[in-house]
Amino acid sequence: MDFGLVLQTDPPASRVISLMQRAERNGFSHGWTFDSAVLWQEPFVIYSQILSATDTLTVGPMVTNPGTRTWEVTASTFATLNDMFGNRTVCGIGRGDSAMRVAGRKPNTLARISDAMKVIRALGRGEQADLGGGTVVRFPWIRPGAELPVWMAAYGPKALKMTGEEADGFILQLADLYLTEHMVKAVKDAAVAAGRDPAEVTICVAAPAYVTADDSPEALAHAREQCRWFGGMVGNHVADLVAKYGAHSGMVPDELTEYIKAREGYDYAHHGRSGNPDTAFVPDEIVDRFCLIGPASAHVEKLRALRELGVDQFAVYAMHDAKEKVIEQYGREVIPVVNA
Repeated sequence: MDFGLVLQTDPPASRVISLMQRAERNGFSHGWTFDSAVLWQEPFVIYSQILSATDTLTVGPMVTNPGTRTWEVTASTFATLNDMFGNRTVCGIGRGDSAMRVAGRKPNTLARISDAMKVIRALGRGEQADLGGGTVVRFPWIRPGAELPVWMAAYGPKALKMTGEEADGFILQLADLYLTEHMVKAVKDAAVAAGRDPAEVTICVAAPAYVTADDSPEALAHAREQCRWFGGMVGNHVADLVAKYGAHSGMVPDELTEYIKAREGYDYAHHGRSGNPDTAFVPDEIVDRFCLIGPASAHVEKLRALRELGVDQFAVYAMHDAKEKVIEQYGREVIPVVNA
């Protein structure tokens, strides 16, 4: 199993770079960041510094979207980084929940994501792509061997289907075993129906991980409070699904929709941050199911279960008070054991 580290690009950028260096030293293969231009600093500028300061780390957004940058600019940025550092990027893409809404726009449609994925991937590989209206372009400076995998973030049934049909990878932002099994199956089944080898779709589960010294009530309570924000972030996406499909339509698992009944709005000023006041509605059970908390042995057990479900990478959201500590603990007590 591969391991990734997910960070927000809060200033100073030097700390983001330092944490990514620490992650590489501890056996992490991927470095991810949020991408929301109003809320945080520009990630692609920071990626160039991360790539320069590391040897093997692959970097990318979790996730970018097709609305805040034109597609040829996104593709050119990735392709330039790959040309400089040797195919060490992944384009994670989604609807652009925070990036679009904070700027007063609606998240992107699945049709727009589909078109963008095709264009970005093709241009990043040095192939031709139609930007719309018959305008076909190609980057003349891309050298042979260029690659740009595109991984799609999804929760809803139509998005899961499209991921299996079109994406190189699937990003699932929760670590609940039941929901992971349900959604990975949906993606794999869609890949098979589209005539693809389902093994071609890389499965990446991303969730907060907080390693405690023991499983005492006090230690677990602190870990839950540091990770409760994640249930609120996921709930923000689930609320969109409920608005579209209904709470008990059969289109979205009840296990994903039930807990948001007490949700009362969402302020993006606290998006993805521990102590988010808009996440008080998230019960302890959801934190335990969606995240990885507890002693290192509990992390190993859940990661092995995720791997059995077909997960290829676990990406650690480190938006809590123990960023350096969790990187070191994973490098010392988790990654070597899972991959023994």
